[in-house]
Amino acid sequence: MLETLAKQYGYGAVFLGILLENLGLPLPGEAIVLVGGFMAGRGDLNLEGVILSASSGAIIGNTIGYGLGIYGGWPLLLKIVRFFKVEETRLEELKDRFRNNASQAVFFGRFVTLLRIFAGPMAGIVEMPFGKFMFYNVVGAALWSATMVSLAFFAGEIVPLEQLLRWVGQFGVLILGGVGAWFAAPPLLRSLAKLRKKATSET
Repeated sequence: MLETLAKQYGYGAVFLGILLENLGLPLPGEAIVLVGGFMAGRGDLNLEGVILSASSGAIIGNTIGYGLGIYGGWPLLLKIVRFFKVEETRLEELKDRFRNNASQAVFFGRFVTLLRIFAGPMAGIVEMPFGKFMFYNVVGAALWSATMVSLAFFAGEIVPLEQLLRWVGQFGVLILGGVGAWFAAPPLLRSLAKLRKKATSET
């Protein structure tokens, strides 16, 4: 289906798909750029045009997300986590952890499925300076787009598109698990330390 849309709408499908994914819609960003790169490898699209479309959509979508984070993002996020019964103190810890690593999150978040969606709004929520945000936003989007599109452009000649999509998806899940563990580790270690201290005091 993605290949059909790319054939019919070309660069517009790549641009709009990545833009909407960065706005939080559940669209397969990696698959969209990989299909675009694969079609460029076949000569149906231009390599530079696909990279420009993907990076432009990513930059604009993430910038809109930043604006949403600045204007009312935190209260909305609190309402969402209350629905899922997540403690506000836990969310505050994650917010502080993101603030301390905002530059890395915006830049490297491009390569992590869920973080790519939430990095922009979270950068706005923690009030990351706009100029700094835009620098990492633009550079990260350009690097991600060029890497993913070029991967499909060259690898598509020797690896079937379906296999390439599967490999990239598996890699994304692995990276997402690592990022989740990194964010969850400090609170978990503190909880274990408290339990150990309590057990020691009771003996």
